[in-house]
Amino acid sequence: MASAKTERSSRKARRSRLLCVDKGPELAQRIEALFREAPLQVIRERDVDRMLDRFEEDDFDIVVLSGGAARGGHRECVERLEVLSAESPGTQVLVLVHPREIKLAASALEAGSYHYAKLPVGDEELKLLIEAALARRPAPGPNFLLKKGRRPAGFEDMVGASARMKEVYRLIRQAAATDIPVLLSGETGTGKDLAAKAIHQLSRRSGKKYTPVHLGALPPELVASELFGHEKGTFTGATEKRKGTFEQSHRGTVFLDEISTIDDRVQISLLRLLETKTFNRMGGSTAIKANVRVIAASNEDLARAVRRGAFREDLYYRLEVFQIPMPPLRSREGDLLLLVDHFLKRYNREYDKSISGLSPECMASLESYGWPGNVRELKNVVHRAVVVCTGNVVLPDHLPPRVRRGRDEAREIVLPAGISLEEAEREIIRQSLKAAGGNRRRTAALLGISRGTLYNKIRKYGLGG
Repeated sequence: MASAKTERSSRKARRSRLLCVDKGPELAQRIEALFREAPLQVIRERDVDRMLDRFEEDDFDIVVLSGGAARGGHRECVERLEVLSAESPGTQVLVLVHPREIKLAASALEAGSYHYAKLPVGDEELKLLIEAALARRPAPGPNFLLKKGRRPAGFEDMVGASARMKEVYRLIRQAAATDIPVLLSGETGTGKDLAAKAIHQLSRRSGKKYTPVHLGALPPELVASELFGHEKGTFTGATEKRKGTFEQSHRGTVFLDEISTIDDRVQISLLRLLETKTFNRMGGSTAIKANVRVIAASNEDLARAVRRGAFREDLYYRLEVFQIPMPPLRSREGDLLLLVDHFLKRYNREYDKSISGLSPECMASLESYGWPGNVRELKNVVHRAVVVCTGNVVLPDHLPPRVRRGRDEAREIVLPAGISLEEAEREIIRQSLKAAGGNRRRTAALLGISRGTLYNKIRKYGLGG
């Protein structure tokens, strides 16, 4: 997958596409006239239902939707916008409403729309709104409404097309439209750093500095200085004044990874920054203004940390106003193959190899393994496999022993003597489902049967609960 930076560079060379949704042709004709000299293609649809139909056939950078096109009522219109926001998070939506339709505008913003304007709107304002939307739009894609076979498999630098990841993409887009703190939660290796970067890239701060700080890797005594800076002579070795991360990232975004590791003193300073937008350098008495967006991440359950007194309750509630749970790889149905393909292509390029894929046995091992390290662990496993593979196909011997063992151990099912064949089959399927964490795709791969056959067996033996 191309990087977001590469995608942004490539889209400059292509013609932007705008879908105008209005009852009549006048609005679309106005936009065409306003952008006659610009590389903008304007396409018109008459209502929101046709809007979704259009997205099944093509991609659009921006949708301009008139409240008059809300055929069937405002509730139905908002439902369609929610679908569009979730299924095509790379598309900006600008809603134009009459003053009496202001509730529709508010609901549209909640559903993920980029902006709204009251009608009537002048030519200059309309052009500025569209230009701003186009300038702030994310990299092209993904559009999950596209008919099967044409669907992309990622969002920004993230890879995945499962229902769980589509929900993550929707929340990222909503978070990017605001400026409030965001808390990314989830196990190690689930991609919290990529999600944080995507929020920044899609936000109005995208042209400013993005600074990740891995708090868990810093000595505890240096965290405050790293974040807030210090005055000369504050401590031994402070031979000069130093600006901290927040001061250096003015108008940008700061990503605080492993937020649960900071001590109470730093938590108090961070809480003050979030509430007052000010802080003090260590050893300083002057309040410094901080115009930064804070995104925090934790692989520890912060609510549990609050209950045991390891994390301040007031800071937790300030951070979890907008929380995005990052799903573990084992719960991302269908994403494993996409990720393997993505990493295989990356390391093929990096090592100038032409590995075509993985053997069925190798893929079955990957499917049956639990991936405690999630996407990061999968990336490392594929990286190693590409390095050690001398042929055109990755084999089980190219995988780490723990991954190969995962399949063998999952197959070790003990059955009592005298059990009927039907009872044995039911128990094998039941234990295989348990070993695969309920993931039916992995269970089918583990048993060497199709998913259709597995579904039939699950229904037959009443194992769907």
